[in-house]
Amino acid sequence: MTEQYVLDLHEVDETQVAVVGGKGAHLGGLSRIEGIRVPGGFCVTTDAFRWIVAEAPSIGDQLDQLSRLTRFAGEGDDREAIRTLSAQIRRTIEGIAIPADLAADITAALARHGEQAAYAVRSSATAEDLPTASFAGQQDTYLNIVGPTAILQHISRCWASLFTERAVTYRGRGGIDHRTVHMAVVVQQMAFSQAAGVLFTADPVTGNRTVATVDAGFGLGEALVSGLVNPDVFKVRHGEVVSKAIAAKQRAVHALPAGGTREVEIDSQRQEQPALTDAQAVRLVQLGRRIEAHFGRPQDIEWCLVDDDFQIVQSRPITTLFPVPVPETGDQENHVYVSVGHQQMMTDAMKPLGLSMWRLTAMVAMHEAGGRLFVDVTRRLASPASRAGLLDLMGRGDPLVRDALETVLDRDDFVPSLPDAGPGGPPAGGASAPVEPDPAIVTELIERSRESIAALECDIRTKTGPALFDFLIEAFEEHKRVLGDPLNLQAIMAGMEATWWLNDKLQEWLGEKNAADTLTLSAPDNITSEMGLALLDVADVIRRHPEVVAFLEGVEDEGFLDELAKLAGGTEARDAVEAYLDRYGMRCVGEIDISRPRWRERPSALVPVILDNVRNFEPGAAERRFEQGQQKAQAKEQDVLSRLRDLPDGDRKADETKRMIDQVRAFVGYREYPKYGIVSRYFVYKQALMAEAERLAQAGVLQAKEDVFYLTFQELHDAVRSQRVDDRLVQQRKDAFRSHQALTPPRVLTSDGEAVTGAYRRDDAPAGALIGLPVSAGTIEGRARVILDIADADLEAGDILVTTFTDPSWSPLFVAVAGLVTEVGGLMTHGAVIAREYGLPAVVGVEQATRRIRDGQRIRVHGTDGYIEILS
Repeated sequence: MTEQYVLDLHEVDETQVAVVGGKGAHLGGLSRIEGIRVPGGFCVTTDAFRWIVAEAPSIGDQLDQLSRLTRFAGEGDDREAIRTLSAQIRRTIEGIAIPADLAADITAALARHGEQAAYAVRSSATAEDLPTASFAGQQDTYLNIVGPTAILQHISRCWASLFTERAVTYRGRGGIDHRTVHMAVVVQQMAFSQAAGVLFTADPVTGNRTVATVDAGFGLGEALVSGLVNPDVFKVRHGEVVSKAIAAKQRAVHALPAGGTREVEIDSQRQEQPALTDAQAVRLVQLGRRIEAHFGRPQDIEWCLVDDDFQIVQSRPITTLFPVPVPETGDQENHVYVSVGHQQMMTDAMKPLGLSMWRLTAMVAMHEAGGRLFVDVTRRLASPASRAGLLDLMGRGDPLVRDALETVLDRDDFVPSLPDAGPGGPPAGGASAPVEPDPAIVTELIERSRESIAALECDIRTKTGPALFDFLIEAFEEHKRVLGDPLNLQAIMAGMEATWWLNDKLQEWLGEKNAADTLTLSAPDNITSEMGLALLDVADVIRRHPEVVAFLEGVEDEGFLDELAKLAGGTEARDAVEAYLDRYGMRCVGEIDISRPRWRERPSALVPVILDNVRNFEPGAAERRFEQGQQKAQAKEQDVLSRLRDLPDGDRKADETKRMIDQVRAFVGYREYPKYGIVSRYFVYKQALMAEAERLAQAGVLQAKEDVFYLTFQELHDAVRSQRVDDRLVQQRKDAFRSHQALTPPRVLTSDGEAVTGAYRRDDAPAGALIGLPVSAGTIEGRARVILDIADADLEAGDILVTTFTDPSWSPLFVAVAGLVTEVGGLMTHGAVIAREYGLPAVVGVEQATRRIRDGQRIRVHGTDGYIEILS
């Protein structure tokens, strides 16, 4: 293939990122849209960049070194080394003379467009303006450059800017190899604008796709981009300006006649005049909608106003918007979606296999967006009867979800009003005691679940190839039958209803907040709390053997269990860990995603927690802790019943309360068992699927067996049948997953793309306190440990765990901490249930807790009232 060093903008389009970089490709695409004016110019291609880099063989070694540095970049020395090496590479590139033939091609292009005209010389890297990463502002742009000599000089500077410290760090953080990124340069005629700015075709704050935002200032757009001035801001929806804020624009950037730019002061009488009229803002948004339609996604567009004519100088995807679920019916109606991840304590992005498996085994229809799952609640909100039940249930679980839904309902025209669609969901509890279920149900359900999983394990052993997938489709139906068993739902609701009843009635009768928290301590049959205590028993075994403890402190790989047998006491220690993995090895962080490594697959994840337990506890801690919880619960029961009997009609109130205490203790522990059953099944499914993946990898169908995680269940089924996989699809899915990881999922999302966060409508906390949902009573003060991965645990007695979310896999940490703070959670989610089991003051649903609380700070957690104080 013949190298091309210079191409006119009208010769390229958005498919040619590899040749002219992201900016050049998008400008070429823009120039082809009818009615869109783009200043003329040309691109110096990536072939030219490669030619230049080849002139300095030392750059290859420097890039290898840079890749190593940015892969392991931390603080201090690494950052200084990156800064030094980046500067060295830039000096090398700028010092290379542009070959005569290349210089001739560039000056010939200048002659076609006007040799002495003024130009913007703009970097255009192959890893920028992409759907998954904008790289906005990472490379350099030079404005109002005049004359061939100056333009050639600034082209060299653009090449070198691929290696600014900020660009290198950005790529390193995104996992992009520096050696795979190349730089083109756009040389584009200057637009001498009266006003300029940025248009977002979707609201960049709320995500609403129907609201466009226009930022505008006087002069060149550089004043806005550099933060020199505050812009005028216009919000445009459905062809009209719905709000605007006119800023005092004291300065602007103007082009100088001989080249270059300068800042100028704006006449005081003009400073508060709008840079655009309303009509111009609406017209600009109409152009933006045309550009958005062409590129197929919301755009961040740079524009200039020249003699009442808009010229477009850049358009890139807005990469920070959370995607909108696509209704399976393809309708254009309004929809309201609630996050599944906030209910399941797993707000991380999931891989395609995990998403498809959860959808295939879930009890309700789900929609996918941004690597997360959502449930469409529009019909339940539209019917008055079901709406009340839904809001009440959501409010008890997570008040922020309820508030977000009510915010949407307050917009009269968004959710239609429909006739009642049926029952409004489970009863909320509070008015009267529910019917007492039989405690024997729990024993029966646990036994049924064990038998069903044992049958699954037995039957799946003989299934391989396409027959395995036929078997799994039937197994998923059994999976859903077990979950949907009315007896199972009755047992779950019995514990929840009794909790709600006790909290409501005892606050009404005795003025006690969250009384059920103490009454449920050490409740029986809680598989998740037993899991945390069982790891204390493992620590008791390991503590007796100093050589084993010393060995575990250096564990770095997954073969450590085999090595234990070589140590004094190692066989006993290994057997204790193996027995724990036999019971709980199917669990892991983010366990609803089948692609996540299970503890059985990665037992090293448990080592830091075991070592914390060895260090922080005395032998027999598990049994003592459970007995202490039982004693506290019994004392609380006696206290509550005694005080109730002293009230008017006290015997009746005490008798009702006693029944509900018995009910909550019989059933609240079972709340955790269905999830254990689901995850146990998932591990069986996964082992069978990974055996198929291994065969595909050995046959060369997959590059690595883990690539199956980027296929859906059906696509994996097809791959096993056809022995073919599209490698490009796998790579696209990997890129998409990487971009999804950077997104924060909203609790509630509308079909307009608006992320509705909800708010706590409370004024009972001190100024400056962080507000959340109280889920486990008590007040505790201690050191905050901000931990985002259980494998990074390093706890001391009295520490308070602060994290994003906790699913059951986090419960082994709960025995070692004094309190809990999470960003996600509700009254009956796993972390809340286990916090109450262990008597830990806990506040969940604290927005951005892991950013607002610093690791090591002293904090005070008010688990009864639902707020956190950061102490000086």
